[in-house]
Amino acid sequence: MASKPTIYLLRHAESAHNVSKDFNHRDPGLTETGFIQAAALADTFPALSSIGVILSSPLTRTIETTLTGFSTILYKRAEGAAKLILDPDLQERSDLPCDIGSDVSILEAKFPGLDYSPLGEGWYAKTGAYAADDETVAARAEGFRKKLLGLAKELGASGSEKNAVVVVTHGVFMKFLAEDESIDLPKAGWKAYAVEERSDRAVLRPL
Repeated sequence: MASKPTIYLLRHAESAHNVSKDFNHRDPGLTETGFIQAAALADTFPALSSIGVILSSPLTRTIETTLTGFSTILYKRAEGAAKLILDPDLQERSDLPCDIGSDVSILEAKFPGLDYSPLGEGWYAKTGAYAADDETVAARAEGFRKKLLGLAKELGASGSEKNAVVVVTHGVFMKFLAEDESIDLPKAGWKAYAVEERSDRAVLRPL
């Protein structure tokens, strides 16, 4: 019998703006050190073979972390590969240029072959559901946790042993997602959770 799904929150590896402190650089990618950190995930991340789904923020640094760190399970033959979903709800909180994503056409040129259908035109605009104020960001995090709960139920019901879920996101948004102001993972660091339903809310419980 398959175990209940484990949810891993993963912070992206070191990005150019983390080092330069140039927050006016739009959608920066990883540094050389960042790529080394991401590549190390192939050897250090727990139970790679149990990962069924990877959900990633569509910013360049998170996509690079995902593709570099999990290439061994993303590029297997179809029946053994983990599914990659780019989810705009996982983008970083602020409206600084460094936290504003790129047009789909730019992402397609950088990362061909990915499924960009979840990204609408102007998905990165920090307005409406993606505004940078605390209330809106908290609501976005709650909405994502509900999606995560539904996904976990589907994976659990499937009976598959490949039922772990990796969520690749950003340091500040992660605080809202985990509902934990103290969480401050290192670059390319992760923490394991279970997702549960409590009083009509979806919550992440640390494991």
